[in-house]
Amino acid sequence: MRQRPIPGTTGIVRTMSLLGDPVLHSACAEVTEFGPELDRLIEDMFATMYAAQGVGLAANQIGVGQRVFVYDCPDDEDVRHVGHIVNPRLVEADGVEFLGPEGCLSLPGLEAGTARFDRAVVEGVTSDGAALRIEGTGFFARCLQHECDHLGGTVYADRVTGLRARRLRRAIRKTSWGAGALRG
Repeated sequence: MRQRPIPGTTGIVRTMSLLGDPVLHSACAEVTEFGPELDRLIEDMFATMYAAQGVGLAANQIGVGQRVFVYDCPDDEDVRHVGHIVNPRLVEADGVEFLGPEGCLSLPGLEAGTARFDRAVVEGVTSDGAALRIEGTGFFARCLQHECDHLGGTVYADRVTGLRARRLRRAIRKTSWGAGALRG
């Protein structure tokens, strides 16, 4: 029997920040206050992620410039990983680097081949301030790297190069939300 609440069941769905929103392109601040407000943010992030049918969500994707992300993501062996991390730091990313399809809730409907390592380790704390270390492989490692990038002000589109980048930029311009979204 489940002893803890299902993430997101008490949260509200918040508006998603889309590519071009300045909050997505700025490094997020460290969380310094732990308590009910942080717990509410995490619940809202889960609710928003589930409503958008995502596997991960960083706080800046809902307009909050703090270092927090949530995830509900399988690895390549179909093991489900569910949780949150506050003030995360990507401390290891290694193994084989794979070019795989990557999408983002802040670039709805699009994806592009993006290089990521097949193993990642993230360290931070829980909403209670307890130390936390998360290790992921395969698709879950991709998710961890993607969400850490968000908190540093990077979206996957910033990592795409060459022909893939040109195709992605063209696709962004064709979306209803993409007008003016591209920097530079």
